[in-house]
Amino acid sequence: MKSPLTVASGNAHKLREIGEILGVPVRGMKDLPDPPELIEDGNSFEANALIKARGLWDVLQDWTLADDSGLAVDALDGAPGIHSARYAGAHGDDEANNALLLERLSQVENRKAAFICVLALCGPDGREWVIRGECRGIITRKPSGTSGFGYDPLFIPDGYDRSFAELGDDIKSRISHRAQALQQLKDHPDNPLGMSADTA
Repeated sequence: MKSPLTVASGNAHKLREIGEILGVPVRGMKDLPDPPELIEDGNSFEANALIKARGLWDVLQDWTLADDSGLAVDALDGAPGIHSARYAGAHGDDEANNALLLERLSQVENRKAAFICVLALCGPDGREWVIRGECRGIITRKPSGTSGFGYDPLFIPDGYDRSFAELGDDIKSRISHRAQALQQLKDHPDNPLGMSADTA
């Protein structure tokens, strides 16, 4: 590719993960001279991912990628869902979000949940791909571990007996919802990333 894939994120860890899994050069919002304001006001992960990817595409008309992610708890009808980062009110207050989730599940036996990531990719010709990745598991009754962020101390993925915050980045980066979605995109039968390399 002559031009990098532009990702609607300023998170260096996320950008590195996307570049490594997809095998393409990437850049984030901080690399743009005048990044657009992207307002996530959709009612689903898919809608929010598309809002961000399309917003970037409107400016660049080149390859753009966005994701929207969150935790969906079965017993809470999918909450906190798209509101995961601001579940307790303030955006990104992990401690308050975790405390509220544990409070609402305090009398609940069904602890099943899933981390969900939806990717939206827009191509130079206007075509779009939407990919959904899920990592299922259970919510613990108290936080454990110091790695990761968000709900990681409360989430034990299926097949493991430790939380994401205990398992660490190496394992999480292989089995996470985002890793699964990125791998699906890489293996997609349309081969959009191959097209980007061929047409660059």
